[in-house]
Amino acid sequence: MRPTIQLVGLPSDSNSSFERGPALAPAAIRSALWSDRGNLACENGMEVGQDFDLTDRGDLPLRETADDDALIRTAISETLGAGAVPLALGGDHAMTHPVVQAVHAKHGPLTILHFDAHPDLYADFAGNPRSHASPFARIMEGGLARRLVQVGIRTLNRHCREQAARFGVEIVPLADFTPASVPVLEGPLYISIDLDGIDPSEAPGVSHPEPGGLTVREVLAVLRRQSAPVVGADIVELNPRFDHNDRTAILAAKLVRELAALIARNGA
Repeated sequence: MRPTIQLVGLPSDSNSSFERGPALAPAAIRSALWSDRGNLACENGMEVGQDFDLTDRGDLPLRETADDDALIRTAISETLGAGAVPLALGGDHAMTHPVVQAVHAKHGPLTILHFDAHPDLYADFAGNPRSHASPFARIMEGGLARRLVQVGIRTLNRHCREQAARFGVEIVPLADFTPASVPVLEGPLYISIDLDGIDPSEAPGVSHPEPGGLTVREVLAVLRRQSAPVVGADIVELNPRFDHNDRTAILAAKLVRELAALIARNGA
């Protein structure tokens, strides 16, 4: 059987700080993914629909309440139960916590590879423990990951530095960065890509742009080196309100293809 990767749209930004807009992202990513401006080939030689299937569950009917987390967990569990690997389209980064909860319920403690400008380790942000600035604190508190490796971080304040030390988070320095700086991780592997981890010159359509980030080529090189089974992934924090000529949506669509090809290549 060909592997199946299932897209799950999570159109919510109710836990965003400063700006709203990521709720619009799943539709923008799909539009770019299926556009005739490109094709469905991936850089490892695989093609969507030829070497693996990419199905789409559609967007979940999220209502901007705490009940949304249960809806997300149920949908991801159903995807896993059907034998597919979930690839979630955010939405803001708060979505990663319930997605990881569901993947953990299936696979046990995960190894997480996290691309981001921000560590998202706040105990809470502005009094909101479900903030998009806090999902990895919730993940680590819950024992959902045995290892968390963060790449692209360049806004590490004292509180988050203390949180990283508390949870044993491995932050790969961006100074003198090379893709080989990132370890080749053991599975089961979960990959979370916040698009603001990439430099805003290449990914302008985000709510919290931070100069000095990763290049797209560096992200792809890190992904290519990973050989463990990938049991779930997400792409989050696209804000179409700030995008320029759909550049960031097109990038997100490419990352969908490349993550799906990595999942198919590495096996379950």
